[in-house]
Amino acid sequence: MHPSRLCTLLLLLISGAALAQDDMMVEKAIAEPVTRSLEGIHKMTSGTIVQTAEMLDDAMYAYRPTEDVRTAGQMLAHIANAQYFFCSTAAGEPSPNEVNIEETATTKDEIVSSLKEAFAYCDGVYAAMTDAQGAEARSMFGNDLTTSGVLAFNTTHNYEHYGNLVTYMRMNGIVPPSSQQ
Repeated sequence: MHPSRLCTLLLLLISGAALAQDDMMVEKAIAEPVTRSLEGIHKMTSGTIVQTAEMLDDAMYAYRPTEDVRTAGQMLAHIANAQYFFCSTAAGEPSPNEVNIEETATTKDEIVSSLKEAFAYCDGVYAAMTDAQGAEARSMFGNDLTTSGVLAFNTTHNYEHYGNLVTYMRMNGIVPPSSQQ
């Protein structure tokens, strides 16, 4: 077969596979609209937080506006810890995380890696969740919530601390990722 025809055939196969995957994603979103919406918001939030973690330099990791608050690095490590808490609660399983990331991850590389691993764990929880499972009750902080409520709380928590990080960045003349897009 002529190389140009082979390339054309490969492109058609790849684009056909991509379209089939897109169709499956659309079908899943239609069948599970609440969970897929929560998952989509989680992906936006986690992406912005990882971008923040990657773009900050070591000086910003150590930055805190006052001694009464976490450093930027501690806040990012706290977010990583929280992913395991919220997502394992939503999944109804013990947390796979065995360390306090905020106390053990001290370098930018360790924190970025921990964040990515924590978000990957949550990605799996979100991907496996159905709307029916999202309606199941879970206990969190002594309150009964739905699983979807726990996942929504996770996103709220992420945005709360991303808002803190935005303030830290703005105080240092840094344009946050969410304003760069």
